Amino acid sequence: MPESTDFCLALSTSPDERTARELAQGLVAARLAACVNIVPGLVSLYPWEGRIETAEECLLIIKTRRSGFEDVRDYLRANHPYELPEIIAIPIVAGLPEYLAWIDACLND
Repeated sequence: MPESTDFCLALSTSPDERTARELAQGLVAARLAACVNIVPGLVSLYPWEGRIETAEECLLIIKTRRSGFEDVRDYLRANHPYELPEIIAIPIVAGLPEYLAWIDACLND
């Protein structure tokens, strides 16, 4: 059975729900992610090109293996509309073993 530390949550924001769904669909169809949650209604504030920007976005919470994060990153970078998309990973430190095994079974080897 896989260890919880074998997995991570990758996070990325998108400009709208349509884009979020397209990215999520592509990640799951390519078996780069076992599941992608889309959280609409996110408001982001950040500095960009000398100004403080405010944007309504959707957050993608992507369940994957730590060893597969680079593939998730590359997919998002190639398919994301932003010039500089948020693509970060957070390690999973604990989880239900059966759920982690399900994530593992859903992903490419």
